Amino acid sequence: MRRIFLLTLMMVASAPGQTQKLYDVSEAGIVDMRRAMQEGRVTSRQLVTAYLARIGLYEDRLHCIITVNPRVLAEADERDRERAQGRVRGPLHGVPIALKDNILTHDIVTTGGALVFDGYLPPYDATLVKNLRDAGAVIIAKTGMTELANWVAGGPTPMPANYNAVRGFGFNPYDPRRDPREGNNDGRPVLNTGGSSSGVGTAVSFWAANVGSETSGSILSPSNQTMLAGIKPTVGRISRYGVIPITADQDTAGPMARTVTDAAILLGALESAAPDPNDEATRKCSVPPGRDYTPFLRTEGLKGMRIGIPRAYFYDALPSGGETGERRRRAAGGGLSPEQKRLMTEAIEVLKQQGAVVVDPVEIPSLPEFLNWNMCAGMNNGRGKDANCSVVLKYGMKRDFNAWLASLGASAPVKTLTALREWNINHTNGGSIRFGQSLLDISDEMNLQSDKARYEADRAKDIDLAGNQGIDAAMKTHRLDALLFPGASGAGIAARPGYPTVIVPFGFVPNAQGGAFPSGFVAKPSPYGVSFTGMACSEPTLLKAAYAFEQATKRRVKPAGFY
Repeated sequence: MRRIFLLTLMMVASAPGQTQKLYDVSEAGIVDMRRAMQEGRVTSRQLVTAYLARIGLYEDRLHCIITVNPRVLAEADERDRERAQGRVRGPLHGVPIALKDNILTHDIVTTGGALVFDGYLPPYDATLVKNLRDAGAVIIAKTGMTELANWVAGGPTPMPANYNAVRGFGFNPYDPRRDPREGNNDGRPVLNTGGSSSGVGTAVSFWAANVGSETSGSILSPSNQTMLAGIKPTVGRISRYGVIPITADQDTAGPMARTVTDAAILLGALESAAPDPNDEATRKCSVPPGRDYTPFLRTEGLKGMRIGIPRAYFYDALPSGGETGERRRRAAGGGLSPEQKRLMTEAIEVLKQQGAVVVDPVEIPSLPEFLNWNMCAGMNNGRGKDANCSVVLKYGMKRDFNAWLASLGASAPVKTLTALREWNINHTNGGSIRFGQSLLDISDEMNLQSDKARYEADRAKDIDLAGNQGIDAAMKTHRLDALLFPGASGAGIAARPGYPTVIVPFGFVPNAQGGAFPSGFVAKPSPYGVSFTGMACSEPTLLKAAYAFEQATKRRVKPAGFY
């Protein structure tokens, strides 16, 4: 913590020519920054300096950074020299962007939040990093994350979101306090920050936008919790080469930003112009002309669109044996609280006012079976206890993590998942596995040869239930352009077939997670968004809907106390 604070202060103090008033980066969008640089009103170095000043002021309260790029000012200077010479690389030229710390950069430490990788410099850049730098982006920092994208510790002691052994807990700027409740008072935040990606730094303007990654919810959930626009792309839209994996079946990187416009610009920069030879899945979706998604951003975009409302489970609780009220909602494992329901009712009215055709309700045919087909996770789903769950994640983690380690060559601190588990056990006194490593354990017990048939059967079932007989069937039956999910609740069903979602900020609901608070402690409300989900490669349509919704509502509120 202190080294990040001191580093940012030293960078700001050493920046020459900063006597003029700094450009106000708080809430500034990418389009505004580009215009300001084009007009000579600000330089990339000045943008970076202003962001470093904000990091120096507020990072101690948030713990949202693992590493600040020690060469960030030099990178900004290079972009400024290029601009002065008439060379502009692309749509992010000189714009500071942060990366989740599971994305490899040869010149910035990449840890995945795991102690074994503390201080590790990979031998190569992820494809998406090359794409970002080719587009002119300045990589300012690596963001906090749940360790190894939250595939370390499941039951009986699951790792809290946004905790890692390298930096500890991250905090939500909408209520940046520790949880005072018994059982939760181990330093974790009182307001959940969401999935394994962190949107915290973007929410408080530590940089223009950031790149997260998702296997099942880790872009959408943190975007929801920190009032960001997030895009979880179709798996394969963005190359996964050089991103620490859980499983190639579901992993994807994606943009998180304060506006749909910024997220769309970043999406185009992340995508490769041609298929990546290191990732066969990048052949799946066609690339828009110039890798530019902004032509799809139209204020009238919702007009005539058919938007489906999947009521069962996602909006309305399923039958639960006679229980009533909140107890019924919890027992049924679904449905919305009264406050969430009020917001979603209002969101549906916005769709209608903007000319959308709302199809309500929409049935997802496979839903009952899908809800009873969970991913195997934790000690209770180890070998011999996994007959009624999908082994896709635990099998994929062993297969793809070992392959990723091999790509590091001689520089890899450990060579296999087995070696990582042994290293963690030998370094428990240093805090390597505070919450255990049950997810790593059940992955490592998989046999990639003898368990392959079981994996393939489960993978096919995942795609059939969530895709063919799930989202596909619902959308084709009703001729839909998108499904509207409350918050990030549709992340799980869209993740299995690798389908895209765009989430937009919309409002606040009470922080009701984890039980009652002690007397005198008043929890601040939690951000809440709406999600547009579609079938594979439908990002242009989803962005059109999300942008029109965003412009009709403009509900994002910046977090108090950081401006």
